[in-house]
Amino acid sequence: MEIKTASFVTSLAAYHEQPPITLRQLAVVGKSNVGKSSLINALCNRKKLCKTSATPGKTRLINVFLINESFHLVDLPGYGFAKVDKAEKQRWGDMMDRYFQESTHLAHVLHLVDIRHEPTQDDIAMNQYFRQMDIPFTVVATKADKISRGARMKHIAPICRALLVQPWEIIPFSSEDMTGRDTLLELIESVLTEEE
Repeated sequence: MEIKTASFVTSLAAYHEQPPITLRQLAVVGKSNVGKSSLINALCNRKKLCKTSATPGKTRLINVFLINESFHLVDLPGYGFAKVDKAEKQRWGDMMDRYFQESTHLAHVLHLVDIRHEPTQDDIAMNQYFRQMDIPFTVVATKADKISRGARMKHIAPICRALLVQPWEIIPFSSEDMTGRDTLLELIESVLTEEE
């Protein structure tokens, strides 16, 4: 797949399906600062499509992007950010839960984890939620450029154990050197083809 066009559609505090949100969706999920915005920018070959920030917890709304005039990439708020009060965390949780419950267009989730660290309890809970809800997902290990190619398997092993996936099911990704971009685009293409 080649991404030829990418544009921002809307931000939602509460998910609802009405025009212009009527196309198939791929959701991007992960803890705060895992690199969701950077991944979207890298996939779309656009530096500023999605606002990136060094400050965790910046995405507080559901951001919807239109790709190739044919599907939506949905950027969900990062979870597990410690400096947010309990009520705000609950609001984010409710926002995401409502999205997963109500989206009739969701085809697949990209579940982002940082390759350098073992998955957190929040990562594991999110992963279990996808399984319980029968939502198809792929684990994407971001920041792969920070680890040498030879050492990646050592870092992927604990991710596999925690999230109950096989090493070949994980896509190592870097928005810096574009590791994994082609693999991810192939995955997206096959998901959208299956859905047709």
